[in-house]
Amino acid sequence: MPLMTPPIGSQLVDLGSALLLLTCFAIVAQRRLSACVDLFALQSVFLALTATLVAFLTGIHHIYIAATLTIVIKAIVIPRILKKVIERLNVSRELVMHINVPASLLICGVLVMIAFLITQPIIPFGHLLTRDSLAIALAIVLIGFFTMIARQKAVTQMIAFLVMENGLFLGATAATYGMPLIVELGVFFDVLVAALIAGIYTNRLQDTFDSVDTAHLSELKE
Repeated sequence: MPLMTPPIGSQLVDLGSALLLLTCFAIVAQRRLSACVDLFALQSVFLALTATLVAFLTGIHHIYIAATLTIVIKAIVIPRILKKVIERLNVSRELVMHINVPASLLICGVLVMIAFLITQPIIPFGHLLTRDSLAIALAIVLIGFFTMIARQKAVTQMIAFLVMENGLFLGATAATYGMPLIVELGVFFDVLVAALIAGIYTNRLQDTFDSVDTAHLSELKE
């Protein structure tokens, strides 16, 4: 039997979701690639803790498995892969961006407001425990997508993709108390494979163009 009443549990879930959103802004404001990886790992820890709290409050045990996989794959394995890629490429900072940091943070703030406006009509129909997290989940997805556009380094774009996946996981937890276990296992496997492919692709990009700036890929059109 849960030790916390639903209002307190809902507030704690909202707090965890807010911490995930805060790490998104920290990633957008950060130029150092290794720091972006560390922030993604921290975000994944917050996601796992939030999922664990939902599992505890609802009694849905397969969410515990998803939370454990989040810690292992997203907070440990993938960050190590990305750190090794950064060391291999010897690129520590993102010096050139399509959109500078102040403008990016402003745009992210607008995206958060848009997310809350979009989800406002459907929030009352959601679960009492996690319904307020749905807007934050959508905001995280939008910020991740924007970051993929605003940054030029392949490593940062990969982190942005993973942030989007974290937002989708939070959204699934908020909307339906988690996806079926077999679907979650498939998603985690796909994310791990994507990280491995991204590492290979980034190395090949460095070998070919002596840079990890994806803008150089336009040269392949000719």
